[in-house]
Parts: sequence; structure tokens; C-alpha cells
Amino acid sequence: MKKVKCLLCPRGCELKEGERGNCRSRMNIDGKLQTLVHGKPCAVHVDPIEKKPFYHFLPGSLSFSLATAGCNLHCSYCQNWEISQSNPEDTINIDMSPEQVVQGAIGNKCKTIACTYSEPIIFFEYAADIANVAHKNNVLNIWVTAGYINQKPLEEACSFLDAIKVDFKGITEEFYQNVTRGSIGPVMNAIKLIKEKGVWLEIVNLIVPTYNDTKDDFSKYCDWIVENVGPDVPVHFSKFWPMYQLKNLPPTPEESLITARNIAISKGINYAYIGNIPEHVGNNTYCPVCKKLIIERLGYTVTQNNITGGKCKFCSNKIPGRWDS
Repeated sequence: MKKVKCLLCPRGCELKEGERGNCRSRMNIDGKLQTLVHGKPCAVHVDPIEKKPFYHFLPGSLSFSLATAGCNLHCSYCQNWEISQSNPEDTINIDMSPEQVVQGAIGNKCKTIACTYSEPIIFFEYAADIANVAHKNNVLNIWVTAGYINQKPLEEACSFLDAIKVDFKGITEEFYQNVTRGSIGPVMNAIKLIKEKGVWLEIVNLIVPTYNDTKDDFSKYCDWIVENVGPDVPVHFSKFWPMYQLKNLPPTPEESLITARNIAISKGINYAYIGNIPEHVGNNTYCPVCKKLIIERLGYTVTQNNITGGKCKFCSNKIPGRWDS
């Protein structure tokens, strides 16, 4: 039997008959590369869109969220490692066709379907089929991804996605190799391409003590964002909790998150947020022109929204994002 090569992500797995890719979800079956997870989610929930987090995309709305087993990265701190680092046959799966996913979204009054929790890239075909059905039913499609993907499939994904949140995990190749078992270049390329294609983009940086938490890290990270995707892309600095293989570390000190946010603001980033600290003012959105509070959040709940017609209610400055479905 012939080998097959997967072209989906930078790993480029070459598989003999019966072999699986690094992500565990794709296999050479009879000389053809086949997905093992189509229609077989292992996690299905209704979440606030703020949980993803998206802060500039339909705030206060619900998102029908799902994942399948597997991932093409292997992050030491993964919070969903039970599914991301498992084989599809080792998780409890639900038979759910794309049509059933969309009906689930509609029935639960969700404006979006989120492919999240593990890694949408590895269930690409399923996600694409869901998006196709969703758009026919006026439901939008979002991904929560690490962005470790090749250019061609990402271009295809951008054609059917309405918003993408990228976990841009660190600013050095060393961090990516040591913590994710991947590399940084493809992620940087993905972020730039998403912005270029006009898909709504938000970025998250999980701050891990002793790994990516120096002022120099924050400064280089913010410089890269401003230079490559501009100052209006929302950036979320999130608190790390000891998980999976990094249980020996402490949670991120609040001071580190405040420092990261302050550096981002000093570098010109207009929408810098603090994540995983529910009552912090860094969860709120402020107009960069008049400085007034325009979206107030308590945890995942929007308690005040002063954006009207995509503009600040107080000074009419246009606020980037998608505010109406």
C-alpha cells in the first residue's frame, strides 16, 4: 500500500497503511488519508461567546460549542488535555451530523457555532461541512485555534469562517518548541493571513510564570502584533492555572497580567484585555478616543453596552468588531 502525506498542518505527516498522524485523528486507510472524527464530537456545550474569548464579536450572545478528540500541538499546560491528547476511540463521542449541529445551535438560540476546546484544524472537514450548513441557516462560524496550519487549508477556512481567535502562545521559537512541541513561524504566518483575508481576529496570550512572562517577552509580543496586524486587533492576556504537565508552577500573578496589559497599551494596542480574572477592569472595553467605558463585563456576562451602530455612544468613534448579527 502507498504512503500518504497530510498537507493540513506543518508537520506534514507521511503515513503508511494503518498509520495515524501526529494529531491522532487522521489515518491512511486503503491508501487514502481519512478523518476519524467526522460527525463524532466528544464535547458539546452552549457557552457565552465571551468564554472563547471573543470581546468584539456579538457580545452577550451564545455560541454552540463543540470539539472532537485530538490536536496537532502538545502543550504542557493544556486545560483540555483529556480530549486533545486522546485517540478518538478513547473519548465518549456523540453521533452528530453537521445538520444536527446547526439545529442544536438554532434550538439553543445561538448566533454562532464555535469549533473549540481541542483544535478545529484537526477536524477540518467536519468544521467545513458544519459551516456550509450553518451559513444557509444564518448561523455564523467561529474557530478557537492555535493557528498551526498550512497556508492553503487556512485560506479555505477563511472562506467559511466569520471570526477566528488564535492562541498566540509565546513570542520565541524556544517557547514553542519546549511548551507546544511545535514552531512559531506557521502561527505568525496564520495570524497575518487571517487579518489579510478580513476574517475577524482576536488574539490570546496565556501568561505562564517563568516561561513567557518577562517585560521583554511582553514588549516583543506587542511590537510584533502592532507591526503585523495593527493596533485594533483585540489582545487578551490570560491567567495560567497549573494544569496537565505544569502543575508545579504557581498561577499567574495578577501583577504580571497588569504589566502585560500596560505594555500593550503603551505600544499603541487599543484593545488590551486581562483574562481569567472575572472582576478585573481589564475585562472591560474602553473607547481609545474618549476613554469612556463602552462595554462592561462581569465574568462572561455583559452588564453594560454603550456601542451603537458599531460606534462609541459618547464620541461616535468607530469600534472595530461585529456588533450586530
